Amino acid sequence: MQKWINMMMAVAVVSASSTMAMAADTYELDKAHTTVGFNVRHMGIVNVAGRFNEYEGTAQYDGDDITSLSVQVDIAAKSVDTNNEKRDDHLRNEDFFEVATYPKITFKSTKVEERGGDVIVHGKMTMKDTTKDVELKATVSGPVEDPWGNQRIGIELAGSLMRHDYGVGFDGASDKMIGSEVKLDVQLQAIKQ
Repeated sequence: MQKWINMMMAVAVVSASSTMAMAADTYELDKAHTTVGFNVRHMGIVNVAGRFNEYEGTAQYDGDDITSLSVQVDIAAKSVDTNNEKRDDHLRNEDFFEVATYPKITFKSTKVEERGGDVIVHGKMTMKDTTKDVELKATVSGPVEDPWGNQRIGIELAGSLMRHDYGVGFDGASDKMIGSEVKLDVQLQAIKQ
């Protein structure tokens, strides 16, 4: 009898573990409703905004447990867009992003926690073959159903990084006019797969 009880408990544990592992749904970024944005101080007097126009990514989320959230975004560095073609060409060259050598920027979350009423997404940011830990404040909305029956979630991420930590910039006149801190403003909308 004890052997049967132990076996049933083992089945229950495995079943519960499988249910928890399968509970998180996969979402793919909806590029029509997503912005991967940033801003940087120029000459210490105003922020200049930019974004990346080419990216792909996924999220995992079960809708009930915020700590189940995970996010990965792969960004094409060449798609940097600050609404100024000359400046964008400069950002793509060896003085900044070196897109011919380092075509991709990635972010992959490693943990999500609730801290003092905020949701904090911990992750690894990789740029120019340099990976650093970052913390981003998050707001997660949904899931909601759109008019076509798709389930959608929204993930807003905000935080900052120091571009020199990734070797983005050079020690010249242009670099000295641009702030080292880059503020991130990422608005992700994703559709359940």
